Amino acid sequence: MLRTVIIDDEEHARDTLRMLVEEYCPQVRLIGEAGGVETGVRLIRETHPDLLLLDIQLTDGSGFDLLARLSPLNFRIIFITAYDQYALQAFKFSAVDYLLKPVSRSELVDAVERATQLIKQQFSIQLHALEENLRAEAGQKKKIILKTADKIHLVDLKDIITCESDSCYTYIHTTDGEKIFVTKTLKEYEEMLESSGFYRVHKSFLVNFEHIRQFDKQDGGYVILTNKLRVPVSFRKRDELLRRLENMAR
Repeated sequence: MLRTVIIDDEEHARDTLRMLVEEYCPQVRLIGEAGGVETGVRLIRETHPDLLLLDIQLTDGSGFDLLARLSPLNFRIIFITAYDQYALQAFKFSAVDYLLKPVSRSELVDAVERATQLIKQQFSIQLHALEENLRAEAGQKKKIILKTADKIHLVDLKDIITCESDSCYTYIHTTDGEKIFVTKTLKEYEEMLESSGFYRVHKSFLVNFEHIRQFDKQDGGYVILTNKLRVPVSFRKRDELLRRLENMAR
């Protein structure tokens, strides 16, 4: 059962959505409703839902304001709105779907089924990652789960070259040339990976030491990575980086 929350500022819209879900989505269990950002944040923190049915225009802000208050986003999102201009922004939050009002029964059923399959897939991948990491040496993770708008990636840490900040989001550069866009901050990845051979050389970059090929002293300092990306090194990080590189060379 998908533990699900509805957040919409219009009572009649919540009533309609509740009726559709209860009649046509047997895998869903509604655990709460809210009409705004503040009440929605409190409800999500209290109930920890699997799925969020979220309107974009709320009385005290937007659905995006609500999501910005919650980190990490440990649930799937189906946006249900009267407006069609926010789709791109919605999918940056790993939306399962973006449904326009009035909600079509068939579109809602399809979206909920996609959410169900994604959550099952995520659980399976998380279990596999846990098994892999338990077999790894203490403190050294082997794999990490990266969730994007439409996929869940299980990535070997050795295949991550660098993590690049993009405001509240992060791009993960991998050895196969992928640039995976995820809705977590670089700070979160720094805390997660610093014990596994990664170092934040600049406010916008976290690098994997295994993929540093050269340190260039020009223009304040750069590291050249295995994918030929030139990453700037901040002045206050330079000495620590050089010390670590020297230790690795011994």
